Parts: sequence; structure tokens; C-alpha cells
Amino acid sequence: MSDKGEVDLTGAKQNTGVWLVKVPKYLSQQWTKATGRGEVGKLRISKYVAKIAVSFTLNEELTTIDTIGEKSSMVRAPREHPFTLQTVGGQTLAVFTENSSDKIALEGVVVQRAECRPAVSENYMRLKKLQIEELSKPLRFSQQLDKAVTTNYKPVANHAYNLDYEKKKKEEGKRARVDKQQVLDMLFSAFEKHQYYNIKDLVDITKQPVIYLKEILRDIGIYNVKGTHKNTWELKPEYRHYQSEEKSD
Repeated sequence: MSDKGEVDLTGAKQNTGVWLVKVPKYLSQQWTKATGRGEVGKLRISKYVAKIAVSFTLNEELTTIDTIGEKSSMVRAPREHPFTLQTVGGQTLAVFTENSSDKIALEGVVVQRAECRPAVSENYMRLKKLQIEELSKPLRFSQQLDKAVTTNYKPVANHAYNLDYEKKKKEEGKRARVDKQQVLDMLFSAFEKHQYYNIKDLVDITKQPVIYLKEILRDIGIYNVKGTHKNTWELKPEYRHYQSEEKSD
């Protein structure tokens, strides 16, 4: 049983033996070009006294390489491919297939392993050289543009949030820090007029950097995070000098 239902074991009953052959990548790519059930080549098995010689000859029509770079038209795939036979090595290997209806079938048990290697020839050496050149090409490279980019994705010299940050930074730089006691005097004078201030108004009154001003406010003030006067500062109770009428308000 499998996760897709029952497995067709007809191949096991017939005791079908199959070969497991490793082939070069370019060879499998050339095979996919064969239209319909076209012939991809011929397999030749020669029996000698002590051993068996196996070789594959690629069909002449499939030797044209067009999957490797711009120079692929300069080389052709080698035709002759001798097999290097290997033992199964005590392993139990099987070949399964899956049809269009997702049904799994056992095709047979592997009785022979082999590696299909191209015969060393001038075509093969050119092919290997081209493959090495393609692999050595950098994935990224710089290119000089002859004219300005006219697409919608042209680069931006500076983004809006960067401009706002630079403007804020420049304004902060213009505000020179004064003595802490002078800032306290300005703050107490302001809080005598009103009980609540937001940080922007206090920056305008004192002309001090925001960070420096907040450090001083933490010593004498309370920041309201909720309620009617949310996001405003007021003096701590021990520093308040409001009139009784203002407190009632």
C-alpha cells in the first residue's frame, strides 16, 4: 500500500529485471527534444568471452546543443557513449512508475547498474569547455547605461522620509543647549500660564533640542498617556504654582 492507494505489482509477478543507468545532464536534455515516440539513439550490447560491452549512440538529429549560452551553436553533443557497468552490491532496488491517474506500478527490480559516459572526442572537449565558461560567469555584473532610465522604476535621488529626517536634524543642530537652570526657569514660567503643554509647544518656547528638553522634563514633569490631556506634559505636584481658580478649571 502507498499513500495513493494500492500498487500494481504485475512487474514483480513477471520477475522483470531492469537496468539503472546514470546519464549526463546534457544527454537527458537532448532526449526531451525527441518528438512523440521518436528514436533518441541506439543501444548496442556486445558479448565477449569474459565480459559484456554496452554502448549508446545518440541520434544525429539530437546532437545540436541549444541550451548552453550564446555559443552553443559552436558545439555538438558527442554521439558515442560507452557504459561502465557496476554491480548492484547486495542492494534491493526497484523501479516504480506513476501514470496520469496517479496510480503507482512496479516496473521491475534492478538487476544491473551502469554509468553512461561520453567518449572523449573533439566535440566532447568543446562541450566541456563551454559548460565551464558558463559556470564561471558571475551571476551579477555592472553595466554602463547609454541613456537615462525612462521606466516607472527610475532611481530616486533621495526619499521623502530622508529629507524630513535631514531637515529635523538640521533644525536640532541650530538649537544650542543652554544651562539647565535657564531651561527650568523658562519651563516654570510657561507652566504658570497653562497647566498642560505638548512637547512641540515646549520646544518652541525653550528653543532647546527635544532629547535635552525631555531629560529635564522627566525631573519636574509628568507625561499624560491617557485621559483628556493625553500626550501632554504637566508639572509634578511638588512644583505646581497654579491659582486655585485654574486648578478648579
